[in-house]
Amino acid sequence: MTTHQEQEDGDHELWARVRSGDRDAFAVIFDRHAGAVYGHVLRRTGDPSEAEDLTSAVFLTAWRRRREIRFDRDSALPWLLGTANGTVANSRRALRRYRALAERVPLPPEVPDHADEVARRLDERREAEALHRSVARLPRHERDVVELCIWGGLDQQAAAVALGVAVGTVKARMHRARKRLGGLLLAEGVGARSDALEGTR
Repeated sequence: MTTHQEQEDGDHELWARVRSGDRDAFAVIFDRHAGAVYGHVLRRTGDPSEAEDLTSAVFLTAWRRRREIRFDRDSALPWLLGTANGTVANSRRALRRYRALAERVPLPPEVPDHADEVARRLDERREAEALHRSVARLPRHERDVVELCIWGGLDQQAAAVALGVAVGTVKARMHRARKRLGGLLLAEGVGARSDALEGTR
């Protein structure tokens, strides 16, 4: 059972207990950071169902590798988002292998969605998909910085920890990514709002 004290403890204190197998402490870590991890994965995949599954996979990995976790100050979030990047990459590789197999194996015809349902889903996801496409067109090293700093809410020092690079490298990549992403969003017909492109310092 999670106590009020556990809710107030920092990640370092909680993880000291997680390392010894304390599931209640791990539940506090999950409640504290699952939303940020899910949002980060959703923006990389564009699929809510897949993002939910991959978020679960991230925390399963965190539990299995709990003795290896690296912290930025008193937060486990940079490590979790770095792990999320690897989880998404692994999922994409598996999907590519599946598609290659599917091309060689006859599959039953797909049943098309009802037109109204398709229209509803397109209305709900049009802007998210435009943003996802724009970010996907960035070079990989710039895309990682955008996803961690702008969407993941990390400052540049925390992003540097998650990516394993110097802070100066993160700053340079962010500068280039802001300019490139602004043009891509305008080309997609999505206004490049200044607050959406303002990364953390």
